[in-house]
Amino acid sequence: MVGLIGIVIVFSTVFGGYLLAGGKMGIIIKALPFEMLMICGAAIGAFAISNDNSAIKHTLKDLGKVFKGPKWKAQDYRDLLCLLFELIRVARSNPVALEAHIEAPNDSTIFGKYPRILGDGEAVALICDTLRSASMNYDDPHQVEEILEKRIEATLHHKMHSTHALQTVADGLPALGIVAAVLGVIKTMASIDQPPEVLGKLIGGALVGTFLGVFLAYGFVGPFSAKVKAVVEEDAHFHQLIREVLIANLHAHAPNICIEVGRQNMPGQYRPSFSEREEALKAAKLDAA
Repeated sequence: MVGLIGIVIVFSTVFGGYLLAGGKMGIIIKALPFEMLMICGAAIGAFAISNDNSAIKHTLKDLGKVFKGPKWKAQDYRDLLCLLFELIRVARSNPVALEAHIEAPNDSTIFGKYPRILGDGEAVALICDTLRSASMNYDDPHQVEEILEKRIEATLHHKMHSTHALQTVADGLPALGIVAAVLGVIKTMASIDQPPEVLGKLIGGALVGTFLGVFLAYGFVGPFSAKVKAVVEEDAHFHQLIREVLIANLHAHAPNICIEVGRQNMPGQYRPSFSEREEALKAAKLDAA
């Protein structure tokens, strides 16, 4: 919703200000289809040249983040704390029973309570792989923390590709606008024998290319890239929370303390109060019983 409001504001203020200053839309409207064809077509072609099929699909899919915002909401973070609490309790009380949950999470009664988390393959893999390693006595907290950090960084780097691709397009759009403007000047020079009112319109149409390249770069594609980056970075906190709780578990802290470590490391806007955390864990205990 906020993204749509931003788009409306950009259009209304730029073109509204132009009209209020006495500008005429006729020249822009006449030149716009041809300038859009040249600039946007070249930008799309350059984007296709610099990315493979997977990256293109990834980037197009991530454009939805501009309007949807972060994937993980406050309730998802609370559910994650409850999920990890239940798994840690099972690991401490009955390690053999834990194996069924981490080897087949899709069939697990614990994971099944939290379908949104279960639907995220990387989150489930982080949890299961770490608990599995601990059950195999690979439980040095410092080594495991380093491995998880590298894994999360690699995942984040991959997810950041779309924002880098969009920013590359944004950086190139002003130059493509200049290309379109130069072509417009060439066209104008071919009509140098025409009267001033005709030349004025031709020059104005040529300048639409420069305007359009800068407008698209700084009004849309650049902000889209920044928004996607902010959303990806915010969603990365979800995986970082998993790391913090499971590392605390390897340090042999009590389950409640492990969950409190996770709560303290949650983003402020999603962090529940201590009492809310206690209520959520009590509900998880009752469900487990």
